[in-house]
Amino acid sequence: MKIEGLIAVRYLFSRKQRSVVNVISWISLVGLMVSTMALIVVLSVYNGIGDVTKSLFNTFDPELVIEPAEGRTFRTGEMDLGSVVRTEGVERVSRIVTETAWMTYGQNQAIVKLRGVDTNYAALTGIDTLLAQGEYRLTAEGATMMVVGGQIFHDLAMRLPSAMPAAVHIPKRGTTSLGLTMDQAFNIGYAYPVGNFFIQQDIDRQYVVTDIAFVQRLMNYAPDECTALALKLRPGADVDKVKKGVAAVVPATLVVKDRRDQQPLYYKIYRTERFGIYLVLSLIVLISTLSLVASLSLLIINKRGDIFILRSMGMERRTIRRAFLAEGLLICATAVVLGLVLGFVVCWLQQQFGIIRMGDGNFVVSAFPVSMRAVDFLLTFLLVMAISSLSVTLTVRRARVG
Repeated sequence: MKIEGLIAVRYLFSRKQRSVVNVISWISLVGLMVSTMALIVVLSVYNGIGDVTKSLFNTFDPELVIEPAEGRTFRTGEMDLGSVVRTEGVERVSRIVTETAWMTYGQNQAIVKLRGVDTNYAALTGIDTLLAQGEYRLTAEGATMMVVGGQIFHDLAMRLPSAMPAAVHIPKRGTTSLGLTMDQAFNIGYAYPVGNFFIQQDIDRQYVVTDIAFVQRLMNYAPDECTALALKLRPGADVDKVKKGVAAVVPATLVVKDRRDQQPLYYKIYRTERFGIYLVLSLIVLISTLSLVASLSLLIINKRGDIFILRSMGMERRTIRRAFLAEGLLICATAVVLGLVLGFVVCWLQQQFGIIRMGDGNFVVSAFPVSMRAVDFLLTFLLVMAISSLSVTLTVRRARVG
């Protein structure tokens, strides 16, 4: 170890003398440590909440969907559907027809997104396992059933079991006017609510799932006409690779979307909020370095005698500056490492024991979710070290060392 390193270690860890400067140095170390720990904990909790939210979206959104690049519908009979099914990584394909509809139930009404699905849809999304009430059943004995989003179910004051069907109204295609009567303006169908689901707020207040043939009749669609094809992938399949493979076998008039493409606004907001967290916590780290700057300045003033002796022995000013720079960087590195370790411990305890609870409300999870990621630890280390090292360097350069 070089002489400047030895001096730095001596000033930080020596027990021969305790002074206000030593106390301030340790306070600055603790401040940086707590800031680092806070950065790790906040990012990990945000990751956990983000993972929970994405898992809720992923329950309803297929892994891949095929949609028309222009227009609303396409015909599966005009494409090679077998090539899609045979694409490596694809396990199951389901047809979907989604349309905005006006639904009435008794005296209540709501605007909903009516999603007509085939028999593969439940196995593709697992929605049949997520019902809060009732059962997943879309047809029975010539009648059409529906599974309703929880908020819609509440707004329409539905009850289970229900002997009264809900009326579904969809404007007739190709008409230029609304007409004088309901029958002239709308195609009307009836479906019985048999269950409701609570997945995610935006989904619960919009979607109603029913049989695809029912929606096709209301829209006057052909039996092979749909608005999307949903794809379920085999376990372990690479989403990007399968997406490229499917895109290569479908017509150019269709586009293949993964879950990020299906929810672009959510993922954009998620990335923006994450950047905002880094920015706010970086300011906190910057404020924490002020105590380090103060302690280092006081240390240089307190060691005037030592500096004079070292200068008398022939030590150069730049060597003395490097000694104090090493002192500051040693404090920074020690604080960052301890903060990362402490942040890991706090997050691990929350993961294992759920110490901090979400409260008594009806939450998806009972305790604050935590998801630690190696990239967060690396970025936090680089961020805190960069800010504190810059502060230390500027302080030492401006200091008078003889």
